[in-house]
Amino acid sequence: MKPFLLLATRSEDDVADEEYETICRFSGLREEQLHRVRLEAGPMPPIDLHRYSGVIIGGSPFNSSDPPELKSEVQRRAEAEMRDLLDEVVARDFPFLGACYGVGTLGTHQGGVVDRTRGEEIGVIEVSLTEEGRRDPLLRELPEVFHGYVGHKEGTRRLAPSAVLLATGTDCPVQMFRVGRNLYATQFHPELDGPALVNRIEAYKEHGYFPAGDAERVKDRIRTGPAVTEPRRILAAFADRYAR
Repeated sequence: MKPFLLLATRSEDDVADEEYETICRFSGLREEQLHRVRLEAGPMPPIDLHRYSGVIIGGSPFNSSDPPELKSEVQRRAEAEMRDLLDEVVARDFPFLGACYGVGTLGTHQGGVVDRTRGEEIGVIEVSLTEEGRRDPLLRELPEVFHGYVGHKEGTRRLAPSAVLLATGTDCPVQMFRVGRNLYATQFHPELDGPALVNRIEAYKEHGYFPAGDAERVKDRIRTGPAVTEPRRILAAFADRYAR
């Protein structure tokens, strides 16, 4: 089997490693089947898509909608590299799953509008599948309504013309979409479980997602909230469908 490629952008080693571990665990992939490239650590190496079964993008502290002058040099480089790769991925309709940051990368690449009008506080929401979502092979085994973890400063205000809406939410109506037959992006986090989200809350408590002094309250909200188990099945379905 050809491995999958994970493009990561988290600079904190513990958070980056936990994300890699949960993606492996939820997808059912072994470490040798998920090749990780950390874009925050250096330039993207040449990517030969023929070597891979598919591409996965994890979550990110980057915000696509920030003005260019507020983005770090690393973010500007990583975004340019991902745009170039997406040119080929979209042209080939190559299997792609963008979790969280995929909305900002794939969505804006395709002409959608991502900004701060659709941000969501950290917590659990109800995600509802659309009619197209209920028919989609990645989602057909999921219930029509399920819980998902969110926590974003931005979201999709206008869906890209090429995108098909697969799932909706309350504060951010665009929770998942597909481009072509094989490219997917989610606003909610299929790569997270409760303990991993609590760890991210601690790691990013100074990053403006909530007042830093509220970190323990936000963690308690996750610990006592509804169980979130369904989104991780998307990773397994993606790996099962596209492994080759």
